[in-house]
Amino acid sequence: MNVQYFATFRELTGERARRIDEPPATLGGLLQALSGRYGAAFRRAVFDGERLSAIVIILVNGRSVHFTGGLDTPLSPDDQVSIFPMVAGG
Repeated sequence: MNVQYFATFRELTGERARRIDEPPATLGGLLQALSGRYGAAFRRAVFDGERLSAIVIILVNGRSVHFTGGLDTPLSPDDQVSIFPMVAGG
């Protein structure tokens, strides 16, 4: 699995991307594992308590996880996960 980070998530992780050879079964598991790696600031950016934060956009294979099961979205080793901050403009 390849996880790509964009904008402020690149700053939080210090990386543009990370290869995960044995991904967890769900998006929630992946975000928990990544939170362990990157720390509290990353966790606060992706979680709101035990739910997915409203300030993050996550795509699995180009599809928003809001339409694929949220934190319960199933993952496989060939998936592409993209993590973006919510952006406002005007």
